[in-house]
Amino acid sequence: MPEAANRVPFHVMVKPSGPRCNLDCSYCFYLSKTGLYPEERKFRMNDAVLETYIRDHIAAHVALGVPEVGFTWQGGEPTLLGLPFFERVLELQRQYAPPGFRISNSIQTNGTLLDTDWAAFLARNSFLVGLSLDGPKALHDRYRIDRAGRPSFDAVMRGLDLLRQHKVDTNLLCVVHSHNVLKPKEVYRFLRGQGEFLQFIPLVDPGPDGQASPQSLRPAAFGKFLCEVFDLWVQHDVGRVFVQFFDEQLRLWMGHPASLCVFAETCGPALALEQNGDLYACDHFVTPEHRLGNIMQTSMADMAWSQRQRAFGAAKADLPPQCVACSHHFACNGGCPKDRIGPGGVNYLCAAYKAFFQHAGPKLWQMAALVAKGQPAAQIMRR
Repeated sequence: MPEAANRVPFHVMVKPSGPRCNLDCSYCFYLSKTGLYPEERKFRMNDAVLETYIRDHIAAHVALGVPEVGFTWQGGEPTLLGLPFFERVLELQRQYAPPGFRISNSIQTNGTLLDTDWAAFLARNSFLVGLSLDGPKALHDRYRIDRAGRPSFDAVMRGLDLLRQHKVDTNLLCVVHSHNVLKPKEVYRFLRGQGEFLQFIPLVDPGPDGQASPQSLRPAAFGKFLCEVFDLWVQHDVGRVFVQFFDEQLRLWMGHPASLCVFAETCGPALALEQNGDLYACDHFVTPEHRLGNIMQTSMADMAWSQRQRAFGAAKADLPPQCVACSHHFACNGGCPKDRIGPGGVNYLCAAYKAFFQHAGPKLWQMAALVAKGQPAAQIMRR
């Protein structure tokens, strides 16, 4: 067992349906993970693995004296498993949670399979839903199609309407790719009309040659995207629309540690669990060399707190000299290691981040000063 000082709360992104999905998004990096399990046909987490995971995840955090733990269900498409699977999830959580221990659940979905029963279940059990929506119809449907090549926008919007009707807490997750990155104002205005919690996820997909794929956004375009969206947000929507990237940057410019692993100094406490119980170092490093073991054979906590996983997390801080010397190092910390495909190991998005920091920095400093004085950051809109 690792020394107590090395034991920290950890987060697990669970893939109970593995990479199986009813959509065939051409930019998806996870569909190819079927190749890790060539003998697998169903890609469905069995009850023994599910129970072991829930029991051990709760037990690890109880042992730390942490009064709560969150469960994150992803895929692939987790709703393919059906409601009975998630009713079993709740049953097991109730079974293993000690009195007073708090549990939260979130699920990431493409929304196309949601119906009234699903929406009622999610509302009744206080699930937080991350719904993938890449902007207005033409931009969303550019890459988000089903296996027959049919667009998914209309089905997603039906699912979103059901979530709203049932008052389900929902975050909209927008993958920013080579096409919608060119329409920042159109994308933002559409999304803020659909919900108040937005996440922009830059698509950086290395091809076989190590270079970014054609679907990947270009750094200069992403920098422009962030700046134009920020300008709309800072003029009209601070305190009303919550953009994860901007909220996280404000946190960093206020001198607080990052809450988002992308911008943290180190990583490691965010692991990925596949349907068969294999545990990996990170959702973006589900590869044989980053497999930590299987929870049916090795304690999940031991793997999460292992020297190997700590070394994986600490490696994030090993940056090129120009990154360490950069005046915006505090706001970036080299970005996600998966994106360090630029020359000399520099993050592919470096130019985008620099453009944003230079453009938004003055406003971020002003908002940080407002909060430090006990005033709401939204006061920035009056200046």
